Amino acid sequence: MITITLPDGSSKRFETPPTGLQVAESISPALARQSVAMEVDGIVKDLSQTIDRDARVRLITTRDPEALEIMRHSAAHVMAQAILRLYPEARLTIGPVVEDGFYYDIDMEPVSEEDFGRIEAEMKKIVKAKLPITRKEVSKQEALKFYAGEPYKLEMIRELEDGTISFYSQGEFTDLCRGPHVPHTGFVKAFKLMKVSGAYWRADQSRAQLQRIYGTAFFDKKQLKAYLNFLEEARKRNHRRIGTAMDLFSFHDEAPGMPFFHARGMALWNALLEYWRREHQVAGYVETKTPIMLQRTLWERSGHWENYRDNMYTSQIDDLEYAIKPMNCPGGMLLYKRKHHSYRDLPIRAAEIGLVHRHELSGVLNGLFRVRAFHQDDAHIFMTPGQIQDEILALLRLEERIYSTFGLGFELELSTRPEKSIGTDAQWELATEGLRSALDAYGRPYRINEGDGAFYGPKIDLHIKDALNRTWQCGTIQLDMSLPERFDLFYIGKDNERHRPIMLHRTVFGSIERFLGILIEHFAGKFPLWLAPVQVAVLPMNDQLIDFARQVAADLEGIGLRTEVDCRSESLNKKIRDAQLANIPLMLTCGAREKEAGTYSVRTLDGKVHFGIEPARFKEKVLENIAGRRLTPDIFDR
Repeated sequence: MITITLPDGSSKRFETPPTGLQVAESISPALARQSVAMEVDGIVKDLSQTIDRDARVRLITTRDPEALEIMRHSAAHVMAQAILRLYPEARLTIGPVVEDGFYYDIDMEPVSEEDFGRIEAEMKKIVKAKLPITRKEVSKQEALKFYAGEPYKLEMIRELEDGTISFYSQGEFTDLCRGPHVPHTGFVKAFKLMKVSGAYWRADQSRAQLQRIYGTAFFDKKQLKAYLNFLEEARKRNHRRIGTAMDLFSFHDEAPGMPFFHARGMALWNALLEYWRREHQVAGYVETKTPIMLQRTLWERSGHWENYRDNMYTSQIDDLEYAIKPMNCPGGMLLYKRKHHSYRDLPIRAAEIGLVHRHELSGVLNGLFRVRAFHQDDAHIFMTPGQIQDEILALLRLEERIYSTFGLGFELELSTRPEKSIGTDAQWELATEGLRSALDAYGRPYRINEGDGAFYGPKIDLHIKDALNRTWQCGTIQLDMSLPERFDLFYIGKDNERHRPIMLHRTVFGSIERFLGILIEHFAGKFPLWLAPVQVAVLPMNDQLIDFARQVAADLEGIGLRTEVDCRSESLNKKIRDAQLANIPLMLTCGAREKEAGTYSVRTLDGKVHFGIEPARFKEKVLENIAGRRLTPDIFDR
């Protein structure tokens, strides 16, 4: 007799060991049709597997988040089966699930996206056939014999420990795989092949180059359509495309992964940092600056040389080894250590817009999102143990206030001690509990990310949500008791004795370059008026009105507006169109009527035109919008 306990606490008894599918069928036929796998005492297994002992069982249905990953794993097998039918000489390697889909690396003749239609057509035949997906466990020797003609599978099998090895079969197709998989190929109802690229076997450039074919899959066509629409919207918002169109930044072969900011890009940069500085001044921060190159001995003392050396750029100067800073922290330690501090001085909140360099592989560089040189809006807060909770709460509220200015929501995550770390167990316990207590007091939900803290301390990460509901990790709060120990930092307490300060590392934007890339995509280049690189375009209707247009622009620049005059010998329609492509929020058309009446004709990005606007009213509305940092640039909305 086998007793199966279900998540709601109820139980079912079976005379003989049941499969997961039989458990589902005993509850309802509808549940059985929707079930894709099961969790037996916390371990995910195929529905076809037998439960041979009393166990707690949770059925995984198409509505559960992990079901999609299981189905996509099966979709990778469906794609591989289709490819082998069309390209019999192909040799399979691995086919994992990745974010938003799956891929398979295959040693085969080159294919292109033009070939996807044939492959998808064959996949549809396999899906329509609803081929049962079955698991078989064999010995290592049997596995080696089965794959005698498959060099990649043989290499993987030889690396496995002795024991049973699992195969999965569907129709004529069999693959080496851990599983689990959906019950049959019919579950792969909506799929699309996305792209193909080259990949080296085992990421080794000396090994064979393979075809990596990416795809995605969903349980229904509506979900697939929504995802493809999302990708199209994301493509339209691509910050590299918009950045080029708006003349914000560029990259050059002479400095790979190191962005060049143009005049308009710097206007955006300065507007962002002006806001950042104002908020931090109000929050009690001072701003500091440390060198970008420091001696190796400093990095050894901080622990970065041991833990981060592979990502650091180094140089030899006067027979001494230096490193360009990948982080601002050690310089901040030296600033604190330059003089003695009393408990009355704490907390000290020292912020820095620090230029850092980290060596990233060329293959992962991605516009402003992944670069080798970037600025961090760092801050180091030195405090007493009794100030931990108040300081973290103040930080969380500062970050919430700043993100809300851009219309960005966020989620919280507490990351605990990683495998590779510095500091004692007691220090880690105290630091982690300090962050946890502050989060509890803050009152918003958060999740635990075990083992993903910084090597010097636990951290709170803030994952912001943009207009497409994508999440980005930007802000971070890291509690560190190790660096103060390494640098022998202290303050004089009320008892007139030395005490070790607690230190917080924190960022709001994180990488400013990356945050700008996020904002470009979040706003699709249509920035709020206060942030727009060019706030007003003045467009003379003909060459005779250029001087008048320049007078208008000078008047607006006098009240601090970022203004440009389009003096080209182009039609007004062409000038308007170009200003719209550059996402300039306000366009003033200057014609003879406006000159004579002394008024403005104001066009906004939504295509609306407001005639006969008095200059004083225009300035008042614009300055009111900017002062309030409104999300919409429409100055006539109230």
